[in-house]
Amino acid sequence: MRKNSLKNTRINGEVQKVLADVIRGEIKDPRISSLTSVVAVEVSPDLKTCKAWISVLGDEKAQEDTLAGLRSAEGFIKNRVAKTINLRNTPEITFIMDQSIAYGVSMSKKIDEVTKND
Repeated sequence: MRKNSLKNTRINGEVQKVLADVIRGEIKDPRISSLTSVVAVEVSPDLKTCKAWISVLGDEKAQEDTLAGLRSAEGFIKNRVAKTINLRNTPEITFIMDQSIAYGVSMSKKIDEVTKND
């Protein structure tokens, strides 16, 4: 199966949706920020591994705490993914911090400051 096949794209979207639902509504860990979003998901073609890029709006401590909370809940999250999506293999999920949303917000503020001064 090619990496960018239609089937793999659908699986990525479905896993991203389930991860977002589980993180938002089912995990009760207080370390996980309520401003956590799943930016992208990439499931390997053999369905063994999954990389999930997450973004946390907040300071660096909130990001570290959220990442630690998600890593400790990996078993629960994998179980929920397995029950929700019927896949041949349930992938091992690796959470990666994505700074793109925070970078976009900071760039937008800088642009606003420059245009306000003119």
